[in-house]
Amino acid sequence: QVQLVESGGGLVQAGGSLRLSCAASGRTFSSHVMGWLRQAPGYEREFVAGINWSGSRTEYANSVKGRSTISRDNTKNTVYLQMNSLKPEDTAVYYCAAASVLSVVTSRDRYNYWGQGTQVTVSS
Repeated sequence: QVQLVESGGGLVQAGGSLRLSCAASGRTFSSHVMGWLRQAPGYEREFVAGINWSGSRTEYANSVKGRSTISRDNTKNTVYLQMNSLKPEDTAVYYCAAASVLSVVTSRDRYNYWGQGTQVTVSS
């Protein structure tokens, strides 16, 4: 079992930056693929970024590639999402999720555990 708690969301102007954090509980954190997904009003939840258990492999949605960096610290049971050059279209609730798989997955259906989400609002 993995429990996830996100933090770091907020209101930021376009072009600004935010760093989201996700604290995980449970002894098996380091064995899970971790991901960030987001959901804007009226849209389906979509993959943003994912990282494998060791941090050696990452994947990003095209919409955030080059502007965002996912990382993890297994000693702190925490995964991060650094987002730069934010745009109004990045506005959404951002969810941290864990998947009991070996490789990074982009489908939301592959993620077993979810946090409660943190709101990111980017003003123009």
